[in-house]
Amino acid sequence: MTRVQDVYPANRVSLREVGLRDGLQMVKTFPSTAAKQRWMREEHAAGVRHFEVGSFLPASTFPQFADVRDMIRTVAALPGAHGIALALNERGVNEALASGVAEVASVVSATEEHSQANARRSRDQAIANVKRLCELRDASSHKPIVNAAISMALGCSITGPVDPNEVVKLVEKCLEAGVDFVAVADTVGYAGPKQVEELTKAIVKLSGPKPVCIHLHDTRGMGIANASAALDAGARILDGSLGGLGGCPFAPGATGNVVFEDLVFLCESKGFDTRIDIEKLVAVRSILRSEMPGEPLYGGLARAGLPGRTTTREQVAGM
Repeated sequence: MTRVQDVYPANRVSLREVGLRDGLQMVKTFPSTAAKQRWMREEHAAGVRHFEVGSFLPASTFPQFADVRDMIRTVAALPGAHGIALALNERGVNEALASGVAEVASVVSATEEHSQANARRSRDQAIANVKRLCELRDASSHKPIVNAAISMALGCSITGPVDPNEVVKLVEKCLEAGVDFVAVADTVGYAGPKQVEELTKAIVKLSGPKPVCIHLHDTRGMGIANASAALDAGARILDGSLGGLGGCPFAPGATGNVVFEDLVFLCESKGFDTRIDIEKLVAVRSILRSEMPGEPLYGGLARAGLPGRTTTREQVAGM
């Protein structure tokens, strides 16, 4: 049995690399299994310990995740590493439990309109799905960590602004269902720091001893500012993707997740010891350039380098 407090200690910040799942959800081309394994191993060598490795979705529709079991075995073999996989229905949950993955994630939309458009189910049905996931976890011998992410929590591309009280109610229902913690997602990069700080404070208070994760997208350039606000409000788990990979079908043309490398730099600048070597982390981008040459990569650290270091034009171009 994996204990959430061992994986996400309350006295430090945990940064989760979601590029291998969320970052690849909408790409036109995707890395081979061997390249994804190299991506993970090289990030692990740089100090990264938390990896979202894929989804239990139909391989015919999402071939980029057909190797999710291989990725789960790979992360399990890395010392101190923690793997997370997404499961959206009971079939996926059963497959996730059988795979031995250390953490299973589910999703609840903050708005009824997005829930129907994205998953063809109501929010109540999504909560019931989360409860069933927790029941299946409790009945299994494996007992992985379970988290529920509230998507569109800070603004919805279909309905516009989202009432934070509605999000709090959904978080409360997820906690009552038995999840180990809740993630709050600004899925389409709708919010600014003030909204992020206020909602994070409310969720941290409601969650008590359970950690709170904030999942941010950089659609409008607010990703790092919002991450800083979330840290100030007490969040201690943050998601990001290498090179800012990712996107959302409900935010066409938008950039992806907050840049993982820049997120590491932010945390270090605020006094949080991430134990991640930023220069080694930035170097892993070479795998993405080689495997997905048509995908844009973002990031201030890759462009400018660490303060006080000399970075040549050739190095910048290569990043």
